[in-house]
Amino acid sequence: MDIATCLKSLLVAIQQYRDSRTVQHTAQLQKQVEDLSGLKCDGLLSSGQFLPTECVSGLVELAGSPSTSPALTSAIISLLAQLSDDASREVLHSSFNLTSTLAAVIHHHGNTPGDPLVLQCLQVLQKLTYNTRTFQFSNYIRELIGFLLTSQSQNEDVVMPCLGLLANLCRDNPSVQSHIKSMENVRQLYRTLINFLAHNSLTVVIFTLSILASLTLNEKVGEKLFEAKNIHQTFQLVFNIIVNGGGTLTRKYSVDLLIDLLKSPKVADYLSYQHFSACVSQVLGLLHLKDADSAATESLGAESVSESTLSFVEMLLPVALGLLKGLDPAKGDAHLRKHCHRLTHVCTLLLLCCRDATRSLVSSQVSAQLCLSQVETLLSCCHSNSPLTCLPPVSSNNLSQLCAESLLKVLELMSRLRQQVQDMETSFYRMLQDQRTVTPLSLALTSHRRERVQTGLALLLEATPLPDFPALLGESIAANNAYRQREAELSAKRVAVQEVPPPRMSSSMTDASSGNKSVSNLVEKLQTGMELQEPTKDSPLSEIIDVYEQKLAGFASKESRLQDLLEAKALALSQADRLIAQYRLQRAQAEAEARKLACLLKDAERRREDLQGELGNQVLEVERSRADMEELLQHNARLQRDSEEHQTLKGAYNALLNFTETERLLKELQAAHISLSKQNDTLRKNHEALQLHKDREKDQERRDLEETVDVLRKELNKTEQARKDVSIKASSLELQKSQLESKLKQKEDELNKHSAMIAMIHSLSSGKLKS
Repeated sequence: MDIATCLKSLLVAIQQYRDSRTVQHTAQLQKQVEDLSGLKCDGLLSSGQFLPTECVSGLVELAGSPSTSPALTSAIISLLAQLSDDASREVLHSSFNLTSTLAAVIHHHGNTPGDPLVLQCLQVLQKLTYNTRTFQFSNYIRELIGFLLTSQSQNEDVVMPCLGLLANLCRDNPSVQSHIKSMENVRQLYRTLINFLAHNSLTVVIFTLSILASLTLNEKVGEKLFEAKNIHQTFQLVFNIIVNGGGTLTRKYSVDLLIDLLKSPKVADYLSYQHFSACVSQVLGLLHLKDADSAATESLGAESVSESTLSFVEMLLPVALGLLKGLDPAKGDAHLRKHCHRLTHVCTLLLLCCRDATRSLVSSQVSAQLCLSQVETLLSCCHSNSPLTCLPPVSSNNLSQLCAESLLKVLELMSRLRQQVQDMETSFYRMLQDQRTVTPLSLALTSHRRERVQTGLALLLEATPLPDFPALLGESIAANNAYRQREAELSAKRVAVQEVPPPRMSSSMTDASSGNKSVSNLVEKLQTGMELQEPTKDSPLSEIIDVYEQKLAGFASKESRLQDLLEAKALALSQADRLIAQYRLQRAQAEAEARKLACLLKDAERRREDLQGELGNQVLEVERSRADMEELLQHNARLQRDSEEHQTLKGAYNALLNFTETERLLKELQAAHISLSKQNDTLRKNHEALQLHKDREKDQERRDLEETVDVLRKELNKTEQARKDVSIKASSLELQKSQLESKLKQKEDELNKHSAMIAMIHSLSSGKLKS
């Protein structure tokens, strides 16, 4: 049986199992899954075809359902593990959400850590999450982390997959690292991991060191673990595993551990120890092996230590350049994919070696013809797999994507060496003006990885002034963005469909369902050959056509029903997103109002202090004016009226000095504001807690929670109204304060006038006394 026929039968079995989970349908589906597992399915998902995608989507949905039998779940997971090769891991992780599904299976069966199904899920998860970012807020990921932290110290059978999976989750993942560090039993975890360093399995030791490096490398615990006394033993252990073997998996994790350790400057300083030169020479010797996995191990060892081994560049270059020979596109996609990985690592290594001290060595070994031949081969491979302007950016493991990434690395190397290598500059600019470079350049500019975008921008800066630079770059970038958006929408819809429970037929669909069952029975008879025993010779052709038309109509009705469910789910998701956006907007507005009130309070305090200082100065001036007026009252009767007006002004100043009431009101406003803020935070936390637990509750509990949410929303509205009242009071106080300030300014003007009149009278009186 070929793969296409097997996939069609599997899709029919999945649909029948969804409609009716009988023993017969379960056995039939399990048989179809096992039949497909017996076929060679390399690159099945990376092809992007509709039939494999629908089959895998249905299998992932059934595997995550708690009502699926453990035997069927185990068979499905075995098939998915077989499909999760290097070209499909990213698709299963991001598009089909398989990581969360397996975490859900472990959560449902986690009470027995030694269960074969749990062990199988852990092994597949370890393979799936290697070099893949997993967010802790995904479904069941936090529960999975808790299971890993508790089970690896209880059951010896799950120690290795638990540690390997935990190492994958912790590596280059700050959110998971912070979550683990914030747990109460983190010290117990550290003690357990340190005890595993004495384990008799080197793989367990490497997993443990990787976890400890991710969690404690830049902390005090890590400084004690990876100090100079211990780090040399760690380096020697890593090099021994890389050189002497221990399995490709252990080698990969050893290289990753070495790279993580060398990211710390303190650890990198300890690298040059007694046996370092011999270890580097042995690692370089690995590159001559015929074993592709050993040679690939994807040369990362030499790449990671290149910062400290520049003296070995002369010995390293011939070995590294020798890996670029022997590319034959006719050998198939697997050979081309390995060559692209190898070319990317070699170019990265050569770029690291292009320093002032070793640039001449690199330029003497690398020729323009070598780079040009690699670029031509990669361009031909890229455009034999995809059209010119619509290369699908589905995943980083796509073959065309790998060719584009390798092509960018070669162009970057040519740009770095174009002044030192003969004819390199001419070849470099000629390649930039080639129409076929538009697609790799647009993929780099629209990539989600920062280093690719920087490389694309650097090449674009070099290519823009050229006269024949391709004009299709903008269209290619727009096409890539549209394709990514469409893939994201399809992925979201696929995940939404997986979360929708099997539809229940209403009474109006009874006739259609009975017709569909009869069609299904006819299909089963056709498949098993039972129809040959029935007298069908007298059946006219029209009846057969009617049967198939009825079958097609049933399929169309099922498709429309699934489409309606999908649209309803999408509408519910959009409504939820809109409610979340409204809540965030209201929260932002409340925070902005709170910040505005705080600024107003600070301004009021500052103004009050300024007014107090000004009033003190005015009081001194008033006292001096009063003394002058008392001396002049006996000489001028008119000054008596001025003195009375001065007393009136003094009373106004005393009224202005009475800020006690204003200060008390401000304090009350502050207290009310703090109380409202706390109440708002409490309500927000309650609302979030209710929202998180809403989906896990039963129907009655959900209605109770919705009533509680309504009450809380009413209280929140009341709180918002109270805050508005407080804001109105604050505005009223500000208005009163501005009125007092205007009155004060008028009084000051009048006082200045009186002071001038007093000074004039004083000068006149002094003149009369002298005369």
